[in-house]
Amino acid sequence: MRRFLSFLAAGLFAIGLAACGSSKTDRAISGAGIGAAAGAVGGAVIGGDPVTGAVIGGAAGGAAGALTDEDDIDLGEPFWKR
Repeated sequence: MRRFLSFLAAGLFAIGLAACGSSKTDRAISGAGIGAAAGAVGGAVIGGDPVTGAVIGGAAGGAAGALTDEDDIDLGEPFWKR
């Protein structure tokens, strides 16, 4: 169960941050990078293989970035511009 929750958290993190970039390509690339990093960390934390976590997280983040639109996920104004 702990393993599932870690992957779920990494996936949600990747989806939430997949809003980086304005084009679908930019969003897919940044989402894949963020997802891979989160997956590798998640895999290492739960005692699994970080490479497998990175592959799964990268795929989930890339898909989330490619399948969402700039208007789908609005993280609001950055804190430094408030």
